[in-house]
Amino acid sequence: MHNLRIIVRGGGDLATGVIHRLWSAGFAPLVLECAQPAAIRRQVALCEAVYSGKVTVENMTGVRINTLSEAVSVWQQGQVPVLVDEAAACVKTLSPDVVVDAIIAKKNLGTNMAMAPLTIALGPGFAAGKDVHAVVETKRGHNLGRIIKKGSAAPNSGVPGIIGGFGKERVLHTEAEGRLHIVQDIGSIVEKGQLIAEITDAAGKVTPVAATLSGIIRGMIREGFYVTKGFKIADIDPRREELANCFTISDKARCIAGSVLELVCQYAMQKEN
Repeated sequence: MHNLRIIVRGGGDLATGVIHRLWSAGFAPLVLECAQPAAIRRQVALCEAVYSGKVTVENMTGVRINTLSEAVSVWQQGQVPVLVDEAAACVKTLSPDVVVDAIIAKKNLGTNMAMAPLTIALGPGFAAGKDVHAVVETKRGHNLGRIIKKGSAAPNSGVPGIIGGFGKERVLHTEAEGRLHIVQDIGSIVEKGQLIAEITDAAGKVTPVAATLSGIIRGMIREGFYVTKGFKIADIDPRREELANCFTISDKARCIAGSVLELVCQYAMQKEN
C-alpha cells in the first residue's frame, strides 16, 4: 500500500471509478460525502455506504465511518472509508498529499489549491492553475480524460452524451416535487411510455414517471428519496444487450480514473525524488 494521503470528494459513479483505480493501484483513499447523496447509478457508487453502512463495487468495499480515526482500521482491512464531511473539514486534520474533487457538481464547492500539494478536479467549474493544479475533462468525445494543466474543461452543455443514438432522451427529470417510489428498478428492461416510478407530493398527489425510450434502466435514484421539480432521477440505456453494464464501472469513469491515477503517480515519483 502506498503511503500517500489521498482524499476524494464525492462517491458517485464517476468518483467511484477514480477511487477503484487508485485502490487497485495500491493507494488508500478516503472518500468524503454529503449526508444524503443522490447517486443515479447507485449500484456502482460508494456513496451508498452512507445509507447502508457498507457497499461493494467490483470487489472494492466502501465502509461508512463516523470519525476520521476509524479510517485506519478500514484501510488495514483493504477497504475504503467513507466519511460524511460535505465541507471537507477533515482536510485540515489529515493534511493530505492529494485532493480529488469528483463531486461533478459542474461548479466549485470549495476545493482549492491550498488543500494539498496536488489538487485535481473533474469536469467544468474549475480553472487549472487557479482553483486546482489540474482538471480532467469529463465530456464524452475526443478529449474525454484529457489532463488540463492550464484552463478549464468544456463547459456544461446540459445535454448528456450520445449512447446508442440517444442523448437528452436517456436522462429523466421529475415534473413534480415529492417522495419517489420505484416501479421499475436498475436492470429492468422497459418500453417507451412504460411507468417506471411515481412521485407523491405532500398532499398525496401522485405524478407518474414514464420511460422516455425503450431500453434498460441503467440508473435510478434510491427508493423514498425526496426530489424537487426538475431533479434528475433516472438514466435509460437503449442498448438492451448491455445489462451487465448496469452493475459495473463505466468506460467513461475508467478513462477519467486513468488520468487521475497518472497525475497521482507523477506526484508520488516527484515526492520520492
